[in-house]
Parts: sequence; structure tokens; C-alpha cells
Amino acid sequence: DFLFFWGAVFLVTTTLVAFLKKENQELIPAKEETKGITDTYKLLFSIIKMPAVLTFCVLILTSKVGFSAADAVTGLKLVEEGVPKEHLALLAVPMVPLQIILPLVISKYTAGPQPLNTFYKAMPYRLLLGLEFAFLVWWAPKVKHEGGFPVYYYAVVVLSYALHQITLYSMYVAIMAFNAKVSDPLIGGTYMTLLNTVSNLGGNWPSTVALWLVDPLTVKECAGAQGHTCATAAAAEV
Repeated sequence: DFLFFWGAVFLVTTTLVAFLKKENQELIPAKEETKGITDTYKLLFSIIKMPAVLTFCVLILTSKVGFSAADAVTGLKLVEEGVPKEHLALLAVPMVPLQIILPLVISKYTAGPQPLNTFYKAMPYRLLLGLEFAFLVWWAPKVKHEGGFPVYYYAVVVLSYALHQITLYSMYVAIMAFNAKVSDPLIGGTYMTLLNTVSNLGGNWPSTVALWLVDPLTVKECAGAQGHTCATAAAAEV
């Protein structure tokens, strides 16, 4: 029902945009730089070879390494410590209004000549929240009781998630604003797609690596089996 409703909303709104939104003919460039797929890819490679773009790509591909583990693994570790998955899913509900409001608020600070300043300012706070998430995982078994987890624990989790969303959206909106600002209007679609793709890749590959490293870096102890290691999944099962 949820997917059907929002699917219908999506279809209606995009159809209305298609029929009711008119292009500003005065702003459309008279000459297009690209005429086909081959031209587009040639243009992409010429953009990538620019020194400033290369530097920016390196920055954006590595900027999220520091909080990839906290972003990707925290929820899984909380479930592993006994927090019910349905409770974690419910905790995401209060985040929805925050996610709607945050871009509107943050966009005021990224509209100036230096939108990346917001990105840089949010980064140390997001790194510190990684330590906060590690504390939440460590704290979970300490407060767990037969009936589950106390309300105050969930309150701290919600507050931590809310603060995390603020830093996350500050960085996200800032990088989108920067991409829009530096993209050449004549080839804006191609330029922005390239930068946004690199930005998305910069967030996805560290999370994948973090998930892959969870098992090798997790320390396990075998109870009642001296001289045996639980380092691998097979050994832990035995």
C-alpha cells in the first residue's frame, strides 16, 4: 500500500511537470556542445582531465572514508546486540520530517559563493558522531533487560540519529550546491551528472569496504574451548 500510494504520487507529479512546466526559451543556449552519445563521452573525458576536476574527484572519493563504518555497520551491530529490527525501523519515522526540513534550512548557507564551507564545517561533527554510534553499540548490552531496552536508550538513539542527519544533509546539500555552481550551463546536465556520480560513488565504495571488513576486524572469544580461535565464520560455528 505504501509503495502503491507513493508510486501514484510520483506518476501524477511528474506528469504534471511534463505538461505544465514551460522552458524559458531565452535561457536555452543557441548551440549545444554535444549531439550524441559519443560526443557526450568525449566531453566527459575532457572534463575529467581538467586539473581542478581531478583534484575535486580525489577529494570527494575519499572524503567519506572516515565515517563509512559508522554509517554502514551501526544498525547491523545494534540488531546483533538485541535491538529489534522493527524498533530501529520505527525510529526512522521521526527522521522523515527532519529530512524534509533540513535541505530547506541548509540551502540558505550553501547559496553563497563558497558552498563547500558548510561541507568542511560539518565533517568533524560527523566524525565525532561515529564515536557516539560506537558508544551506542557498546552501551546496548549494558542497559538491556528481559523486557528489551529502556525508553531512555531509544531516546538517545533517536537524538544521535537526528544529529547525524543534520551533519549528513549539511554535507549532501553543500556538495550538490557546489556541483550546480561549477557546472558549465551549456553542458550542465553532462557536467552535473559526472560530479554527482563521483559524489555517490564516494559514499558507496567506503561503505562496501567497511561491510566487507566487519568480520575480519571483529574480535571473538570462544567460551569453554581453550586453544581454539573464533576468527573465521567456520571456526565460530564449530
